[in-house]
Amino acid sequence: MADQMVLARPAGGDEWLRDARRARALSLVTLAWLGAESVLGLAAGLGSHSVALIGWGTSSLVEAAASLVVVWRFTGSRTHSAGAEDRARKAVAVSFWLLAPYLLVHVAHDLDAGHRAVPSPLGIAVTAAALVGMPLLGRAKRRLGARLHSAATTGEGTQNLLCALMAAGVLAGLALNGAGWWWADPAVAVLLAAVAVREGRRAWRGHSCCH
Repeated sequence: MADQMVLARPAGGDEWLRDARRARALSLVTLAWLGAESVLGLAAGLGSHSVALIGWGTSSLVEAAASLVVVWRFTGSRTHSAGAEDRARKAVAVSFWLLAPYLLVHVAHDLDAGHRAVPSPLGIAVTAAALVGMPLLGRAKRRLGARLHSAATTGEGTQNLLCALMAAGVLAGLALNGAGWWWADPAVAVLLAAVAVREGRRAWRGHSCCH
């Protein structure tokens, strides 16, 4: 049965298992990071009426799901299970699709209510930290994923890189909004929704996101 399919351990099994433990440890570190990032991003977004910041903070929860998947993937007998990876991949895809309509509804509500994003020092600080830190985590996980032959680990790494790209987009939106271009913030939020739909589709089909 598919759930009982097992991936053969590559040659040099001890090194492979060490890499698996490293992947799990990096995912646990990422979970702590994303928890703080999500709370601070949402607080900054709600305080400044920034739908882009709110969307970015919410997207951190999507990334956290991917990190949980890798922890789950490399725990116990699931370490070599192809069936477990397939189920995890589809769960991550669904989480992307849940994010997109939330962003669009929030944009529509704020535009209808006449809300305009205001400058957010906290939002700038949190997104700037992600812009620096997430590429480091993402590249490390992609290297581990290649050595482990693990699409789940590689996918989590590319999601971290996507987080950095989103952070850059949110920072740009906040800067443009501060210059009087009020439409930049909702435009970035709509772009994030489109990215979420695309990456959810790619994840469902088994492709790594954000090449």
